[in-house]
Amino acid sequence: MKHLLNLLAAVALLVWGTYLVRTGILRVFGANLRHVLARSIGTRPAAAFAGLGVTALVQSSTATALIVSSFVGQGLVALPTALAVMLGADVGTSLMSVVFSFDLSWLSPLLIFVGVVLFITRQATALGRFGRVLIGLGLMLLALRLVSESTGVMVQSPAVKALLLSLSSDVLLEITVGAVMAVVAYSSLAIVLLTATLAASGAIPLDVALGLTLGANLGSGLLGVLATAKSTVEVRQVPMGNLVFKIVGVMMAAPFVGLWLKLLQPYLPEPATVVVLYHLVFNILIALIFLALTHIVARWVEQWLPKPDKHTVAGRPHHLDPSALATPSLAISNAAREALHQADIVETMMLGMLRVIKDNDLRLAEELRKMDDTVDQLYSAIKYYLTKISREALGEEESRRWTDIISFTINMEQIGDIIERILLDIEDKKIKKGRNFSEAGMAEICELHARLIDNLRLGMSVFLNGSVRDAQKLLEEKARFRDLERAYAGTHLTRLSENTVQSIETSSLHLDLISDLKRINSHICSIAYPILDSAGALAPSRFRGVPDDRQGALL
Repeated sequence: MKHLLNLLAAVALLVWGTYLVRTGILRVFGANLRHVLARSIGTRPAAAFAGLGVTALVQSSTATALIVSSFVGQGLVALPTALAVMLGADVGTSLMSVVFSFDLSWLSPLLIFVGVVLFITRQATALGRFGRVLIGLGLMLLALRLVSESTGVMVQSPAVKALLLSLSSDVLLEITVGAVMAVVAYSSLAIVLLTATLAASGAIPLDVALGLTLGANLGSGLLGVLATAKSTVEVRQVPMGNLVFKIVGVMMAAPFVGLWLKLLQPYLPEPATVVVLYHLVFNILIALIFLALTHIVARWVEQWLPKPDKHTVAGRPHHLDPSALATPSLAISNAAREALHQADIVETMMLGMLRVIKDNDLRLAEELRKMDDTVDQLYSAIKYYLTKISREALGEEESRRWTDIISFTINMEQIGDIIERILLDIEDKKIKKGRNFSEAGMAEICELHARLIDNLRLGMSVFLNGSVRDAQKLLEEKARFRDLERAYAGTHLTRLSENTVQSIETSSLHLDLISDLKRINSHICSIAYPILDSAGALAPSRFRGVPDDRQGALL
C-alpha cells in the first residue's frame, strides 16, 4: 500500500509540475506568444512551425488552441490556418516528451532551488514568475524519478508480477484508458511521460504502453473540446477540428502497433525511448498527412458548428470566454473586445436619441431605453469576468489594461444611464405635451450631438489603440465642448429675453439637455486620462494655490 501511495503521489506531482510550467510560461510570455503566433501564420506550413515552437515552450496544445481560437473569433485568422497551427502544436508537445525522456534528474534540485529563490525574492515581477516555471520543471523531473523508483519496487512484488503476466493486449481498452487519464490529468504530456516511465520499469508491457500513448493523444483532443464546451462557436471550432485529426489518426495507427514494435524495437532497446518516439512519429505523420487537408476539415467543422448571424444584437458573439481565464493576456483581450461591444450599443443609443428628439418617436425611445439594460448587463458581466482574472498573474502592462477596461466600461454604463434619463425627459416634457424646440435651439442640440458622436468614436479608438496623440486630442475636446455648452446656454437665455414662445415652453428641458450632453462628453473624455497618465503626458492640475485665510473656509 505504501508503494502504491508513493506512485500516486509521484503521478500527482508530475501533473502539478506540468501545470506550473504551463501557467507560468503563459503569465510571463502570454502576450508575446500571441504576437509571435499572429505574425507567423501567413501560410499553413509557417502556421504549423509557429504552433510547434509556441507549444514546445508552453507544453500545452490546449493553451495554444485557446490562443489561436481567439484569432479566429476576431477574424484575424482563417480556420484552416488555425488547424494547421494545431497540427504543429501536437508535434511540439511530442518533442517535449522526447526531451523529458532523457535522464535529467540531476537538474531537478538546481531548478527547484533557483526557482524558489526567484519566486520568493521577486514574486511580483516577471523574474519571479519565471521562477515558478523553473519550480515546475524541477518538480516534473523529480516526479519522473519518483515514478521510476516506485514502479521499480512494485514490480518486484509476486502479486504484481502475476497481474502483469495476466494482462492481454486490448488496443481499444488501452486507448480508452489513456484518453481518460489525459482528460483527468489535464495534460497528455504528463500521461505520455508516465507511460514511458512505467514501460521502462517493466510495470506495463510495451504494446500496452503504445496503446495508452494513442489514448493520450485522443484525450488531448477531447480535452480541448471539453475545455471550450461553454465558449463561443468560433472558439469551439478549432478544438473540434483538432479532435477530428486525433480520431482519424488513432484509427489509422491502432492496427499497426504490433508492426511498429516488430520493426523498431530491435533498434531501440530502451522501452521509454520506444514510447516517446512512437508519440513523436505519430504526430509528425498526422501533421504531414493533414496539413494539405485542413480546408476540408475546416469545412466539416463549419457545417457542424455554424457561426451565428453577427448582424443582429442577439446573434453578436459573446467574447467573455471562461476557458481563457487560465491565460491572463487572452482573457484581458476578450474583456476589451466585450467592452467595445458595449460601446457599440451605447453609440446606437446616442444615434437613436437624436431621432427621438427630432421625430418624437415613442416606439424608438422605448427600444433605446431597453438597450440600457443590455449595457448594464454587459458592464456587470465584464466586471465579474475581470475579477476572476488573477491580478498576481498579470504583468505591469496587463494590469494597467485591466484598470483601463474597468474604467471604460464604467463610463459606458454611466453614459447609458444618462441617455435613458434624457429619453424619459423628452417623452414627458416634449412629446407628450406636444412641444418643440425652436429652430435655433434644435440646431444647437444637433451640433452638440454631432460632436458627441465624433468624440465617442475617437474615445473608442483611444481605448483600442492607446494612442497618446488621440488621447490628447480627446481631452482638448472636453474644454471645447464645455465652452460650447456655456455659449449655447447664453444664446438660449437671449431667446428667452426676446419672448420666443418655443424657447419659453422648452426652456427647462433645453438647459437640462445640453447639460446632460456635456456630462456624456465628460465621461467620453475620461477615457483619455489612463492613457495619458501611463505615458506621463497628463497635464498638472489647473488649481492654483489658495491663500491661507481661505483654506480653512474651503475645508
